[in-house]
Amino acid sequence: MDTTSAMRERHFAAASAPMSKSKVPPGKAILAGGIAGGIEIMCTFPTEYVKTQLQIDQNEGTRLYKNSMDCVRKTVNEHGVRGLYRGLDVLLYGSIPKSAVRFGAYESTKNFLFPGQTRLNKLQSMTCGLTAGMLEAVFAVCPMETVKVRFIDDRRRKLPDKPRFRGFFHGVGLIVKEEGFRGVYKGLVPTMMKQGSNQAVRFVIYNRLMQIMQGSDQNKTVGVIPTFLCGGTAGAASVLANTPIDVIKTRMQMNKKQYGNWFECATTMMKEEGVIAFYKGIGPRMARVVMDVGLVFVLYSRTIMALNWMFPSWK
Repeated sequence: MDTTSAMRERHFAAASAPMSKSKVPPGKAILAGGIAGGIEIMCTFPTEYVKTQLQIDQNEGTRLYKNSMDCVRKTVNEHGVRGLYRGLDVLLYGSIPKSAVRFGAYESTKNFLFPGQTRLNKLQSMTCGLTAGMLEAVFAVCPMETVKVRFIDDRRRKLPDKPRFRGFFHGVGLIVKEEGFRGVYKGLVPTMMKQGSNQAVRFVIYNRLMQIMQGSDQNKTVGVIPTFLCGGTAGAASVLANTPIDVIKTRMQMNKKQYGNWFECATTMMKEEGVIAFYKGIGPRMARVVMDVGLVFVLYSRTIMALNWMFPSWK
């Protein structure tokens, strides 16, 4: 019993260490990341819905929403509470592979570039996070985000117009039929910029804060609340750093056809709407990302703990 307990403690300590501390096999990281991503998006989707609604609420006649609470109130009045979950299936299908790719790519990059290193410095953490973010943008985020924005925008149609998309697969099929596969990769460059900068900032700050929490004892187990706070702080920093990129990405994915590329989109927004346009939806995005990143790091670390306990030979 003493030997078993000691093994469990070592597994738990390794999983709660900073991302740069313990070596995690890519396969285990992919599985744990997918589980964490699926649970997280079900908890935080309403804030993502409101953020996207505010970002696409442009100057087309009368604006629909005054602020975040007005968006929530009108959505619930017109569609019920379920209206705040319009497009959840799109993000659920996308969030699982997104988190799986993110953590799998992070661990793969770390193991390949810095083998045997127990603690990464800031530049090394940034390199691994940047790589993970850009890969998740290509393989999961850009298609998922494009379809999500279309679904939410589709919900804004007023009678006698009816929503065009009857479900996730119907919506994807319609986009591909009308625009080809390029239709689901609109805004790829700003999406890669957004995700790359997101993960670079998040992993650097998260790792550093977790190292501070552990102090000189690198095997110290960090609790759920401190882990959530470290992740949430990292998420807040990324929002402040790249909300303009997120807004540009959302505008390009709306398929209004007024933007030829991301630079044209940015200059048009600046000319017509001013600097404030680049920070639309920052309130709900901040709320969502703080919860999102905090939850994901907690869920990921605890899932790794469980996998270490169930499969101790998987190294």
